Amino acid sequence: MKPILSLRRQLLIWLLLPQLVLWLVGGALAYRIALNYAEKALDQSLLQSVKSLARQIKPIGSGLLVDFPKAAQAIIEEDPDDRVSYMVSSPPGMFLIGNQNFSQPPLLLNPGVPAVYRIELHGKTMRAVALDLAYGDGQEAQLLRVQLAKSYVARDRIARELIADLLAPLLVLGFIFSLLVYGGIKRGMKPLTKLESQLQSRSSSDLTALELTTAPKEVHALVESINRLLAAVRRNVVQEKRFINDAAHQLRTPLAGLINQSDLALKENELALIKARLQKVHSGAQRSAHLVNQLLALARSGGSEVQMQRIDLAQLAQTVAREYSPKAIALKVDLGYEGAQHVWVQGSELLLREAISNLIDNALRYGCVNPEPTITVSVNPLGHFAQLSIEDNGQGLDENQREQAFERFWRGSDMPGGCGLGLSIVQGIAQRHDGQALLSPITPQGLRVSLLLPLAGEKLQTQA
Repeated sequence: MKPILSLRRQLLIWLLLPQLVLWLVGGALAYRIALNYAEKALDQSLLQSVKSLARQIKPIGSGLLVDFPKAAQAIIEEDPDDRVSYMVSSPPGMFLIGNQNFSQPPLLLNPGVPAVYRIELHGKTMRAVALDLAYGDGQEAQLLRVQLAKSYVARDRIARELIADLLAPLLVLGFIFSLLVYGGIKRGMKPLTKLESQLQSRSSSDLTALELTTAPKEVHALVESINRLLAAVRRNVVQEKRFINDAAHQLRTPLAGLINQSDLALKENELALIKARLQKVHSGAQRSAHLVNQLLALARSGGSEVQMQRIDLAQLAQTVAREYSPKAIALKVDLGYEGAQHVWVQGSELLLREAISNLIDNALRYGCVNPEPTITVSVNPLGHFAQLSIEDNGQGLDENQREQAFERFWRGSDMPGGCGLGLSIVQGIAQRHDGQALLSPITPQGLRVSLLLPLAGEKLQTQA
């Protein structure tokens, strides 16, 4: 892959390259304008010279008196690089004096009106002027033509001097402008340079937010996006560390118990004692499996981004309740559903199913101490929220216990099989759906666990 130019170089190229192009185009146009004005000056000089030369030729009767001193001729012809050529003819085209190689003008002249044109003379392109004058009177009236030509050397020299005087200051201004552009880009890139240095100086474990107070809005937007990404990564890292710590802490005891019981079983000789040890190993393995499943559910409930969709919470609750019906029948628990048939929320079906399963499982585990245990699942709209409730007629929780119930690894009962994560998982799932989980007592006894979630359309978004 070819290396990409740095942002600084790209800015310099796109700011200075148009300036260079404009400077070159402006220089060419300025040179052309300078040539045009120099040519006008040349034409003016030729017109004055041809009139002066015409004044030196005086008609006398039917003849001409040429008063053109040798000194004047020498002055006209003294510069070989900018030689002035002339020719006097009468009638026009009949050579009298000067350079007889002159070609005739390509247009018809009016007496007394000079005409300027180009000719090829001495192998060079020259600027020429022709002037016809009438002399004589009556039937002897004749025309006298004076032609004068001058090379473009003087014109080109004047144009070069003009363009040099014009472009030299522009070149200096262009250089100063380039320095200002470079300085402005360098100053404008300082926030990005500072951001780069902040990122390079950080360790891989430093996920704190970046600070960049004095910077343009675009850089602030970039920093805010990076900070949001760092916050998401930080949450995931914290969640991962918490999961590892929880797993290490909670699995250590049951695994140690499994090892101890299996060691004792290996040392026993009586079949009944071995079977008892294996029964304990089986119970410990079940508890460990349940703990692992709960830890994984807890990690999912606070994990990465989850895409929300429109879900019928009432139908989902009925489906999960039917899945637990065989277990409820085995435990002789009256498990039923009461409430609306359709209540729509915006959420994750996977997480909501996990929450409902945890609540029904908790109710089956701890709410069946009554001689006639009942569990009622219901979903109903409540203002802008959907209220999912699981009620049991067990012994319930007192006020202090209800305040601690959502803490991780807190258990309100010494009954085997639980790990104290179910309600913590439910609360985490509720918060990810912009809702909350609540506990309330039931008269005369029992416990109601409610899950309040915004109705579909109240707040549609993807939670992170």
